[in-house]
Amino acid sequence: MNDLNDILKILKIDLMISSAAYDEMLMALIQAAMGYIETEGITLDFANITDAYLVKDYAAWLYRQRREVSGPGMPRSLRWALNNRLFSQKSRP
Repeated sequence: MNDLNDILKILKIDLMISSAAYDEMLMALIQAAMGYIETEGITLDFANITDAYLVKDYAAWLYRQRREVSGPGMPRSLRWALNNRLFSQKSRP
């Protein structure tokens, strides 16, 4: 993964969207996901494919969550991935 367009491609596949009609909104969700992740203290590195997928998963959750009035909250798998990424980062010298 080299840039946000690569993340957009995999996000569209995840959401089963083939049209470019939603690209602007999806890109905004990707950028919002990056901001939320960085707020948690995580420094993203897109040379690491797992970071790109973490952003994609967060953006996909934001997309799906927008229709929920009071959904169950963040999926446990996403919270787990965020926590593991943060712990991994903090444990490096």
